[in-house]
Amino acid sequence: MKSINAANAPEALGPYCHAVVVDSLVFTSGQIPLNQQGEVVSDDVKAQTKQVLENLKIVLEESGATLDSVVKSLIFIKDMNDFQDINSVYGEYFNEHLPARSCVEVARLPKDVKVEIEMIAKIK
Repeated sequence: MKSINAANAPEALGPYCHAVVVDSLVFTSGQIPLNQQGEVVSDDVKAQTKQVLENLKIVLEESGATLDSVVKSLIFIKDMNDFQDINSVYGEYFNEHLPARSCVEVARLPKDVKVEIEMIAKIK
């Protein structure tokens, strides 16, 4: 087992790492829409979703995986009314390769953001 902390991803907000590699699988921690300075990028859900996916891309690459090797995504959203907007951005990153996915509405997310995503991927 190996812990991953990607230098180019926003620093974790608590006592956890960006990802853990076990055998040939990468399990990411949930990423929220923070830039590298630790600030929420925007109040717009599409901009937030894009930042989350960019952060995950960095973490996956640091772990030896890519978005193309994601087998499962779990999306937490603050408001199910944002589902279509989140899907439209998510679809820009996953259009040919479609991992399994869950999406749940939650009462609140860290820093009151609108979206958080975690992933499981296979190292190539």
